[in-house]
Amino acid sequence: MVPLATLLGTRIPLAVVDVGAASMGPGTDAYSALATDPDVSVVGFEPDAAACSARNASAPPQHRFHPFFVGDGTERTFHKCANPLTSSLYPPNARLLDLFQNLPIPLVGTERVQTRRLDDVAEIDGCDFLKVDVQGAELDVLRGARRLLARALVVHTEVEFVPMYEGQPLFGDVDVFLRGEGFMLHRFEGVFSRQLKPVVINGDPFAAGSQILYAEAAVYVRAIDRLAAVPNDALPRFARIMHDVYGSMDLAAHLLHALDARTGGDALKRYLDGLARPPA
Repeated sequence: MVPLATLLGTRIPLAVVDVGAASMGPGTDAYSALATDPDVSVVGFEPDAAACSARNASAPPQHRFHPFFVGDGTERTFHKCANPLTSSLYPPNARLLDLFQNLPIPLVGTERVQTRRLDDVAEIDGCDFLKVDVQGAELDVLRGARRLLARALVVHTEVEFVPMYEGQPLFGDVDVFLRGEGFMLHRFEGVFSRQLKPVVINGDPFAAGSQILYAEAAVYVRAIDRLAAVPNDALPRFARIMHDVYGSMDLAAHLLHALDARTGGDALKRYLDGLARPPA
C-alpha cells in the first residue's frame, strides 16, 4: 500500500511507543509498515535482556529499546515461562489452560522486579501510536499511562477473553478503561482459539476450537464522534496510522475530511486522487 505521506506529498512524523517489544521476526511488528521511515521514532521496552539487545542491534537510529519492566510502578513478581514470550507479571492459569488441547504455559521460575509506569519514563518524548503486549498485564500498563494516553491517537493492545493468567484483567476491563480515556474499539486482529479436550477435530490438536481465548490486538482509536478534541496537527498523524498500518481507508478519509473542514485544505481530494492513480 502506498504510504499516506506519499499520497499527500508531505511528511507526517509519528511517535511510536512499544511495550513488550521482543521481535517475532522481520515484518511482524504491529507498526512494521512505518518502521523504515526516518520520520517515525520508536521507544520500546523489552525486559528480556537478550531480546532487548537484539532489537537495538538491528534498530535504525530513531528506534531505541530499553530493558524495563513496564507496569503499575510497584515491585512485582515476574513469572518466567519456558517460552519467554509467554512470561508475565501474572502466573499462568494452569487449571484453565489444561482444559484445552496443546495450550500449556510452563512456569520455570520467578523473580522480584521493579516495574515502571509509562508516565514516569523520561525516555518517552511523545506518543501517537501505543502498542502493548505484556501477557495479561496490559491494564496495569495502561493505568500507568494516563498522561501518555491523553496524547495518543491509537492503542494496539493484546487482550484476553478468558483468564489465561491468574488474576489478570480481561478484555472487558481494558475496554471500560480505554473508553473512559476517550477511545473506542475499532477492530480485533488475530483472534485465537483452541479446541477443548477431549476432542481432536480432523486429527489436528492445534486447530481452532469454538472458545475464543485472546486477540493479538484490540485496536482502539480516538472516539470518532468526539473528533473536536483532536488537534488539527494530529489529524494527519491519526489518518496515517489508520491508512498505513490498518488499511482503514474510510476512517483515514473521514479524518482528512475533518481536517479540510477546519482548515479549508484539500487533503481529502489529494488522498482520493492518489488512491485512484494506478501503481507506478
